[in-house]
Amino acid sequence: MDLHHHIRLMAGYNKRLNSQVFAAAATLDHATLTADAGAFFGSILGTLNHMVVTDLLWLARFAKHAPHYKSLQALAELPTPERLDQQLYPAFAALGAARGIIDNAIIEWSADELQSGDLQRALAYHNSKGEVAERDFGELVMHLFNHQTHHRGQVSTLLNQRGLDIGVTDFLQDIPRLDT
Repeated sequence: MDLHHHIRLMAGYNKRLNSQVFAAAATLDHATLTADAGAFFGSILGTLNHMVVTDLLWLARFAKHAPHYKSLQALAELPTPERLDQQLYPAFAALGAARGIIDNAIIEWSADELQSGDLQRALAYHNSKGEVAERDFGELVMHLFNHQTHHRGQVSTLLNQRGLDIGVTDFLQDIPRLDT
């Protein structure tokens, strides 16, 4: 498996699933979106905000990994999160717009800027507690997508409990067929 190719597939999967989740959530009223649903980040909106917060935190760290990551550096125009549970966007429409900007930046970065050699180097960063850490960059990129999948699963369940189906969620749909 080529990790760089896999990351490009995951970027597309990430965007597709986020679009499906946001399309389903858009059918709910504000009270339903913000109602405490017993999730770790409270509500549907709280969980979707957390996903944006963590993406912005990780992508800001990634942006410093290589000077050619212009699409990630451009995300600095969005608000800078201070806490993992921060409601950066209390309005669903603004949150959806930010989600689209982030997903498009991930697509551009993975397709046009990320180089396979970048994945082999360590990334030094400060975590949310200000502690210095250093980890394998390729693994951190996979963590970004895994974290998204984890919380999208939570939101998918919350939406399903409200009678909404977000559609096909399997990554298999995004893996190119070899028999054609």
